[in-house]
Amino acid sequence: MTENTENQDNAGGDTWAGGDIRAVWAARKGRSGGAAFERRRTAPARRPAVPAARQAPAAPPESSEPPEPPAEPEARATVVVDPGYDLTMTVTALRRGSGDPTFRRAADNSLWLGCRTPSGEPGTLRLCRVTTETVDAEAWGPGAPWLLKTLPDLLGLCDTEEVRAEFAELVASQGNPQLIQSLRRNRGFRVMRSGRVWDSLVPAVLEQRVTVQEAHRAYQLLVRRYGIPAPGAPADVRLCVSPSPREWALIPSWEWHRAGVDGKRSRAVLGAARVAARLEETVGMERDEAARRIRTVPGIGVWTAAEVMHRAHGDADAVSVGDLHLPRIVCGALGEPRMTWNDDRMLELLEPYRGHRYRVSALLYR
Repeated sequence: MTENTENQDNAGGDTWAGGDIRAVWAARKGRSGGAAFERRRTAPARRPAVPAARQAPAAPPESSEPPEPPAEPEARATVVVDPGYDLTMTVTALRRGSGDPTFRRAADNSLWLGCRTPSGEPGTLRLCRVTTETVDAEAWGPGAPWLLKTLPDLLGLCDTEEVRAEFAELVASQGNPQLIQSLRRNRGFRVMRSGRVWDSLVPAVLEQRVTVQEAHRAYQLLVRRYGIPAPGAPADVRLCVSPSPREWALIPSWEWHRAGVDGKRSRAVLGAARVAARLEETVGMERDEAARRIRTVPGIGVWTAAEVMHRAHGDADAVSVGDLHLPRIVCGALGEPRMTWNDDRMLELLEPYRGHRYRVSALLYR
């Protein structure tokens, strides 16, 4: 469509053939109108500018020189594992998408984790599978001693050989072919326990009622903007530590909106921030009592609590009831091909595996 913006003189004054009345007003006030106004009016709306990272390390300039080595670690440890152990498969339960700024995989296949300890101290952890029977760990920052102290649990060594043998016998006795095959393919998988409730809670809250892609984008945007550079990590890794509970609570409402987080989820994070220390205490509590305390925060329900329980507490039985896809996957694998799937039916099919229900769902997801 074209618009005639030529000015025509007549006895009645200035008229604009086919023009918008707003363009006439703009022209009479000395502002641009006519075609210029039409271009503005018909131009596609621009997406709001995404704020750049405020404190996250910038991408290093391209150079032919080798990347700068990391600073000398403040603490080191070597952990013995069995030859079938899979480091990446186990620890990546903590990763929130391939762009997670708190979890990076370097070119040498080492894993870099930016962590916030239960006391609030930041720390950096580098994990590398040096031999088939050992994992080397290096740590930086104020949280380094705590990270190495809890390293065996993070690597899934709390998931003992006896427990896994018991589960393997249970799977064999039930005779489900899909689960048997998945167990064979993923023998290196372990149920890990990070011991860091807050670092697992915030991304779980952001994943409520939205797609995984939306949740990961929001988490990554907010962490890059309000997190801090991971201590000791080289610039080319671009590793961050998630904000502390207080720092999450101070994020302005418009920044939540720009990240695509609705008020219900942001209020749940703010409510959890007020009792963050009490939530961290749940790691040492009995499983059911720990889940109950987590659910006392408004906006945190069964699904979110289960997501925290199997990551931070190493709970091999936590079932993410309310998940959009899990009932379909579990019912499709353990039930009849054309059966109706829902949470109730999923729990019924998982009942023979009680004590290992998260382990079953994790294997069926893979």
